[in-house]
Amino acid sequence: MKIYIETYGCQMNVADSELVTSILDNSNFKIVREIDEADIIIFNTCSVRQHAEDRVLGRISNEMARKQTNKNLKIGVIGCMAQRLGENLQNQNKGIDFVVGVDQYKHLPEIISNIFENPHFESETMVNNKEIYEDLYPIHSGKLNAFVTIMRGCNNFCSYCIVPYTRGRERSRPADEILKEIENIGKKGYKDITLLGQNVNSYDFNNVNFAELLRRINRIETIERIRFVTSHPKDLSDEVIAVMAESEKVCEYLHLALQSGDDEILKRMNRGYSADHFYTIVQKLRKAMPEIAITTDIIAGFPGETEEQFQRTYDLMEKIRFDYAFTFKYSPRSGTKAAEFTDQVPEEIRLTRLQKLIDLQQDITLQKYREQIGKTKQIYVERVSKKSAEEMAGKSRDFKITVFPGSKELIGQFVDVKIIDAIGWTLKGKILE
Repeated sequence: MKIYIETYGCQMNVADSELVTSILDNSNFKIVREIDEADIIIFNTCSVRQHAEDRVLGRISNEMARKQTNKNLKIGVIGCMAQRLGENLQNQNKGIDFVVGVDQYKHLPEIISNIFENPHFESETMVNNKEIYEDLYPIHSGKLNAFVTIMRGCNNFCSYCIVPYTRGRERSRPADEILKEIENIGKKGYKDITLLGQNVNSYDFNNVNFAELLRRINRIETIERIRFVTSHPKDLSDEVIAVMAESEKVCEYLHLALQSGDDEILKRMNRGYSADHFYTIVQKLRKAMPEIAITTDIIAGFPGETEEQFQRTYDLMEKIRFDYAFTFKYSPRSGTKAAEFTDQVPEEIRLTRLQKLIDLQQDITLQKYREQIGKTKQIYVERVSKKSAEEMAGKSRDFKITVFPGSKELIGQFVDVKIIDAIGWTLKGKILE
């Protein structure tokens, strides 16, 4: 039986699709790369914003025509949207055959077999706050970079965020199991790994905290680069910063979500830190690692945000000078506390503020990239450039895409590249002999 998996959303969803691939492969299902070959189409979904759900529902509707020509075709939905909506998804599209939540992936082989033997809608979305998929290892979709989930769930309950309701409570995987997985990844030739969790800084298993986990991973000989997402500012300790600085394999890159530069808005968001605390963390990071690149998330127009409060966010962005910022206008998310706030900011104002943040960050990012000209950077060569077969593309340790003349034989290798130009969000360079 052939299965096609289509993935939406964050890196955690990508990692979950790789986990699901492993579970299905162990039950003798075949995963295919072309949707036309599939007997079963599985959509792994995101629920972080309504737009994400609407997009997937539109995709599912578009694929319903396949059922007219292939009466045996089955369509399933897994992931955060499946967890949030459950059986209600069938009310939105009668063609959906099964829905499976994020803690029930082990049951997928049985559910799929059941719907072919006894066709009827199946839904399995029970929350299991102890599920860590122990002793199950993903089949990675890429050949050079690998995601490694170190923990699942979230305890933060930011007032705008649906994740704690779809992903459940925090639970960490055993450190030994994580190390074993990474060692196996390294033996297969992967050099670059990204550790995943909704809040990696709060990792804790049998008195092994995140800093100690990083130390142990750094000692794995076959791995060359280590990154991690996502870091929560309230839990980013001095110990983690010190380990980042002293560990040669931990890259000089960090994604640290600010969300707002105003203390009252941060309090309403339930973020657990102040603007000054965030700025102090940035100063510590840059003192420990002068070349570190820091990216962030910002929300414009959160409920109750005044022009003065927005200006504080703008001013802090200008002061910090992030390498890049993912900026969003606030969108009410049904089921979250912030969606119930009565002082919602009008859409037009949210859009205006968002555009101001985008314009500011574009200028800062361009300046940041131009500052790289003349530097020599170690690049992990990952692919042929999208614009020229005569050029290769890869990432620097600070997570900047770099393009340079070269041949396909370089893919999978590390090369030193001198930066000669910055075009958009891409560095251009030439290999040093």
